Formats: sequence, C-alpha cells, structure tokens
Amino acid sequence: MAAKPKKNRIAYQEFGTESNAEALTRGVPDLPPQQQNIRIQATRSGRKGKTVTVITGLQHNQETLAKLLKTLKAKCGSGGTVKDNTLEIQGEHKQKLLEILTNLGYKAKISGG
Repeated sequence: MAAKPKKNRIAYQEFGTESNAEALTRGVPDLPPQQQNIRIQATRSGRKGKTVTVITGLQHNQETLAKLLKTLKAKCGSGGTVKDNTLEIQGEHKQKLLEILTNLGYKAKISGG
C-alpha cells in the first residue's frame, strides 16, 4: 500500500499566508535628524591599516541611509558603504563629516581618540 502525501493542515495562522513575508518584517523607525544622536569615529581595526570613518547611531530605513551615504561620499570625495545601519566612509574625515551632518540638522559628536 502506498503512503498518502501529507497535506499542510493549518488549524490557525495569525498573520495570513507565508507568502506575505512583508507583513512580518520589523520596521525601522525613520526619525528626523533633530532626534538622532550620532557618533563619528575613525578606526583602522580589521581593515589592513586603512583608515575608515564610521558613523553610528543612525535610525533610518535603508533607502534614507543610501541617500545620506551618497551625499556624504560626494562631499568627502571618497568611497563608502552601509553596514548594519552604520555608514563607513573611506579615509579620515571626522571634522568634515561633523560639519556636514550638523548642517543637515543631526546632533553629531566625535568619539574616540
């Protein structure tokens, strides 16, 4: 006798079907610049001696972070990337980034030595 194929018999499901994964994702608050406390730090750890300026404390969604990164890279004249809600700009640009972010309305501070 052949085995019957098992059916997915769900008795109760709170958030609809599994194909509606967008409803289950956690939203990131997109706070205005005045409500954010940002830290700017230059670091070399884990980058083979290359200096990178790291901006942490941003609470934006990915699209806003990408736009902000593009603006900062253009004004600094260097490359950069977004990693885990932090922005990394190649080179040491602490003072320049502090001025730019302050002019954009963010509460920014330089941290570290």
